[in-house]
Amino acid sequence: MKKFLLALCGVAFLWCGGASAAELYAGENALLAEAKKEKGLTSYDTGPTWANWQALFEGFQERYGIEVAYNDLGSGATVVRLDKERNNPQGDSAYYFMPSGEAAHQKAVTEPFKPVNFDKIPDILKDPEGNWFCVHKMTVVFVVNKNLVKEMPKGWNDLLKPAYSKSIVYLDPRTAGIGYAIVLACVYAQGGDLDHPEAGVEYLAKLQECGNVRMIEKTTEFDKFVKGEIPVWITYDANAYRARYIAGLGDAVEIVIPSEGTITSPYAMSLVKGAPNPNTGKLWLNYILSEEGQGLFARGFVRPIIPGFKIPEDVADKFLSDADYTRAKDVDWVKAAEVQTKLASLWGSKVLGED
Repeated sequence: MKKFLLALCGVAFLWCGGASAAELYAGENALLAEAKKEKGLTSYDTGPTWANWQALFEGFQERYGIEVAYNDLGSGATVVRLDKERNNPQGDSAYYFMPSGEAAHQKAVTEPFKPVNFDKIPDILKDPEGNWFCVHKMTVVFVVNKNLVKEMPKGWNDLLKPAYSKSIVYLDPRTAGIGYAIVLACVYAQGGDLDHPEAGVEYLAKLQECGNVRMIEKTTEFDKFVKGEIPVWITYDANAYRARYIAGLGDAVEIVIPSEGTITSPYAMSLVKGAPNPNTGKLWLNYILSEEGQGLFARGFVRPIIPGFKIPEDVADKFLSDADYTRAKDVDWVKAAEVQTKLASLWGSKVLGED
């Protein structure tokens, strides 16, 4: 009886907390009522230490009283898992690097759904029917250890100077998505595009030939940067903010959005086709695209996907300015994924001299 009463009190509390609070969007309480008839929520590939997912889990649970079960598979593995489970889906939502969202769509394992603020997401960052839509993005930047580098680079061309001899580290584009994003950033910075990538790859070949590349890594370099082993690291801005504000390097870290321009790397989500808890999945996706959810990404130093989103005051002054971010271009990552093998091979040939 005691257990029953506690459970009853819990339900009453949840309803009270969910229904009495001001709605984040029209219809939120009605959707919550339907979600309460289901059995929870499973969110694929939202590892809690990446992109501030832990804070979103906690915010969702606090608002709705629904705990988020998750896994941390990786983007490609998530698509494979959804395909294997197509006849008995176990996940309610899926999160992945944007091209994997389209890959999941092509395998018909996604359910069209347009969450709140869907209309505000740029067309290039969503499927028009809502089979996938981006929820946040990262930007390719330079992260400079000021204890090791005295002359701050302003752009890609500066990195060719002798001052940066054996200083630059980035990831291999054949094995890491960030590495491929860096190649694309160079392509666009050199005036090219996905149909004309040659100048960008030639730039990276020059960077290699002049001896300024210290290392091309196959796995994340975060710990090496924090230990002071990397003078100039080309990576995502989220890693830079993490090094400055979470790892405690503070003002020793300079973050540079290259003057010639760079690109963004967006991450997408989908409602799973045949999800066991579809209304809870919709509630979760709406929460992520709500002002509260987008603000939690920002507090994890991840840029919200909604253009012009007002960064919460407690972290706003920690980000580079919006004016700096105007140099970061959104690109068609679905098309980019289609040419990735060819472009990565070109990089291997021109930069490493491989056949």
